[in-house]
Amino acid sequence: MPIVAVDDTDSRERGMCTTYVATRIAERLADAGGRVRRRLLVRLNPAVKHKTRGNAALALHVTGIDAERAMNVAVEAVTEFAAASDPRTSSGVVVADRDVAGDPFDPTGSPIPDAVAAFARRALRERLSVETAVELADEHGFRHAAVGSAGGADDDSVAGRGRIGALAAVGAPAAFDDWTVEHISYRELDRCGTPRNVDVESVFAAAEAGYPTVWDTVDRETGTPVCVPNAPGPILHGIRGDDAAACREVAAAIDGEVVDRTATFLTNQGTDAHLAPGRIGDLRDAAGYRVSGVVAGAPETKRGGHVRVDVARDTDRDDGDGRAGTSSADGGTLCAVAFAPTGRFRDRVRALRPGDRVTLCGEHEVRPAADEPDNTLKLEKLAVRDLVRTEPAVPTCPECGRSMSSAGRGQGYRCRDCGTSAPGKVDAPIDRELEEGWYEVPPSARRHVSKPLVRGGFDAPTRPER
Repeated sequence: MPIVAVDDTDSRERGMCTTYVATRIAERLADAGGRVRRRLLVRLNPAVKHKTRGNAALALHVTGIDAERAMNVAVEAVTEFAAASDPRTSSGVVVADRDVAGDPFDPTGSPIPDAVAAFARRALRERLSVETAVELADEHGFRHAAVGSAGGADDDSVAGRGRIGALAAVGAPAAFDDWTVEHISYRELDRCGTPRNVDVESVFAAAEAGYPTVWDTVDRETGTPVCVPNAPGPILHGIRGDDAAACREVAAAIDGEVVDRTATFLTNQGTDAHLAPGRIGDLRDAAGYRVSGVVAGAPETKRGGHVRVDVARDTDRDDGDGRAGTSSADGGTLCAVAFAPTGRFRDRVRALRPGDRVTLCGEHEVRPAADEPDNTLKLEKLAVRDLVRTEPAVPTCPECGRSMSSAGRGQGYRCRDCGTSAPGKVDAPIDRELEEGWYEVPPSARRHVSKPLVRGGFDAPTRPER
């Protein structure tokens, strides 16, 4: 009763899709007498350089077939369908002979080894090596294979790099406790590379009917059908949400070209599984974090439309989730960046002022592009915790209502007409475009694994983007 997992079968330029390869493996396992009990789509670290856009690995929980036969079926399908002509594609298969007839999602009784679950968690937040994956797979007696390309032209590439993601997909049920759904409709394979024929009006109507259980189907502000990909692969559209039946219903309401086959996956998409609590000044490169800070300077809009703002460590909320700490802003700064594709989210960042307290979520990068600072967080969402509500202002004369004038260095202010005086500037209320609570990038800019606000569970008021 094995877990059959696969990764790195697609190509940025040549298309294909690992979910499609897994779907074909599932069909062939069924033909061989197996029964696929569940299909998992596991998003991994979005900062890994080798990834294609989504960095997804797939796992199939199968009964009625032995591990050796399942391995042969999987390798045969990967050999046939993977984009092996791309030298950067480095497919890998892992088959774990574990009984998945019960509930592998129960951490107290899962058949998945603790070390493999820990590997899956690391795969969301670190860069792991093929050697580490192979050693762990061998330790637990898992079958594994490198299929096709020797790993590409990169100096650090290794044959069967996909075994990293495949092993993580094996461990995912015991690693994560929040799961959503994606229902994928596939095109006829010979249509790949041609424009997709999807009726956009029907997509928006179906999205409206399914919301909020079904989310990130469209971006209403830009008029973009987010569920329809641009890459030259076999996916026609992918519908995401919290309920499988609702996702299938939305997909069925979309008009367009003939759907060749469909598959429904449990997935860690939309869960923030990649984010760990962190502290400004103590963040690793290429990892996702949730950090607290105090805005340390005025936001700047740079060439290309990127908006960035310096944020200092806030040890009053130093664990990244809003709980109180011990002192005031201190201990390092971070450049938080909202890139141009995040659209209207940049207006939220532009509206910040020095002294505002915030929680930031995103990917940390130590060495970004040459025109960006050395210590950057690519924003996915932010929470405004405390807003500066006043600013120093020249006092107003209580007699005539006019602004007072400086009486000289260190001598305060006085009204030249009335003779009234004030010891110094006063706190004047200011209008703020922001309110306290959570803000997010729009659906068209959201990473697969990033949790949309509409799903709930956040610790402050939310303003979901649709």
